[in-house]
Amino acid sequence: MEFSAILALLVTLLITLHFIISWWRQHRRYKSLPPGPTPLPFLGTPKYMDFRYTVINLTKLSQKYGSMFTIWKLTEPVVVLCGYEAVRDALLNHAEVFSARPIIPTLQTPNKGYGISGQRWRPLRRFTIASLRNVGMGKKTIESRVQEETVYLNQAAAETEGKPFNPLLIMASAVGNIISSVLFGEHFEYKDPKLHELMSYTSRHVKNLTSALHMLCNVFPFLLKLPLLPKIAFKENSYLENFVRVYINEHKRTLNPEAPRDLIDYFLLKIKEVEHEKDPDFCDYSMMAATVGLLAAGSETTANTLKFCLILLAHYPDVQAKVQQEIDEVTQSLHLPRLENRPQLPYTNAVIHEMQRVLDLAPVPLFHAVAKDIEFRGYTLPKGTIILPFLTSVLNDPSQWETPEQFNPGHFLDEQGQFRNRVAFMPFSAGKRICAGENLARMELFLLLSAMLQKFTLKLPPGTERRDAKWLNANKHDIISDAQLCAVPRALPTK
Repeated sequence: MEFSAILALLVTLLITLHFIISWWRQHRRYKSLPPGPTPLPFLGTPKYMDFRYTVINLTKLSQKYGSMFTIWKLTEPVVVLCGYEAVRDALLNHAEVFSARPIIPTLQTPNKGYGISGQRWRPLRRFTIASLRNVGMGKKTIESRVQEETVYLNQAAAETEGKPFNPLLIMASAVGNIISSVLFGEHFEYKDPKLHELMSYTSRHVKNLTSALHMLCNVFPFLLKLPLLPKIAFKENSYLENFVRVYINEHKRTLNPEAPRDLIDYFLLKIKEVEHEKDPDFCDYSMMAATVGLLAAGSETTANTLKFCLILLAHYPDVQAKVQQEIDEVTQSLHLPRLENRPQLPYTNAVIHEMQRVLDLAPVPLFHAVAKDIEFRGYTLPKGTIILPFLTSVLNDPSQWETPEQFNPGHFLDEQGQFRNRVAFMPFSAGKRICAGENLARMELFLLLSAMLQKFTLKLPPGTERRDAKWLNANKHDIISDAQLCAVPRALPTK
């Protein structure tokens, strides 16, 4: 045998031995983790890391292994938390330890680690939430913006003349306009092609986060160094960045430090304040990352939730009629429902919460990681261990919900028929990483849905079979993208 062949064989054996030793050491380090399916050497448990089948796979594993188990991303363990008690214990009782994030290459690469989900997340998140409050989040100013948008929304629904239509576009337009006004002070006509293109790229950007290509790049980050691949992987993100950059440049030109108008203005002022610092957390990268992230998260998920709620109400006409009766009694048809009316609309509020619970739009949030070694519920989790809270298991935990598989607004009503909060209601996750736009999303759901139900009765198109909540949830992605309904104008009661 030639020397070169012997050398090649020796190198191959050494590389193989290196991988075997690395794998063995990795498993020794994590020997105190919860049990789970046996991983394949170097491959982990690829079946259970396929997030297209998250709910089915993780539900089956929880039935076998309980509230904590381990799956593997190649040689890296992922500890899954199931059920209200385990998720609450981690995200609330040990909030600081479980608030870290692992490096997610497809989130880090476009914004160079400056995003709210990156390593600089604490100051950026704190500043972003404070700035959102400054522009009126949770205050009358934002409420008035949302109520203005309900007028455009109802007008768009009226133009359908009671005929079948897909409500996703008008709901996305309404939500897109609201978040645009908060971020950069823009409002679009519902038929504006610019708005339609923006919503299309936003939707595709969010879907890409769980695409096969992004999952592959997260597992093998070196792929992002290949020519052209980043351009393909981040096409939608690049479009959104270019879209936002136009507004940033215009805001730089017209900024008035005495009267900031929106989130971009507050970012520009903060960047100016810290420009003398070495490697500041606030710069053009962080402003772009935060704005694009909020634009995507603040429109796609809320629009999808709104459409699902409309479709679900069309399948439950008795529930819809009861909501409309309550709205009529409170508003007397004299004004649109307001946030101050929410305590007077307990059934309406309960229905909206229950629809979110049934929808379960985000079964798992972005990965968490433990910030330091911790003894947790009988297991030792080394620093950096990836954590996956399975929110579906919380929203359907039989120890917390009387009829978890049914659509039951009574889950959120007490014996007197008044609204009651439920600790296991976590559609926005919980703890230090809870969705930054939660308050805006809650406001939009209440005001937009109640305004539309005040003016219209939602009906299924002729020939459409009425379905129960379990079927609707199982088919939610098809429903959100394709299902149609009819918005029939109501004859409003007079005082």
